[in-house]
Amino acid sequence: MAEHNEVAYTTADGNDYPAHEQTYEGFIKLVKYGTAFVVFILAMMAIFLT
Repeated sequence: MAEHNEVAYTTADGNDYPAHEQTYEGFIKLVKYGTAFVVFILAMMAIFLT
């Protein structure tokens, strides 16, 4: 049967914190610029479609 020991994530092999932080920063940029783009599109629709 499989062992069900507790995993210590701070000492586990394979944790690549710089890559995790880089991915998170990329996600935040995507959300920020995506939101700004949607607001821009909505503003242009409000101006030109009314």
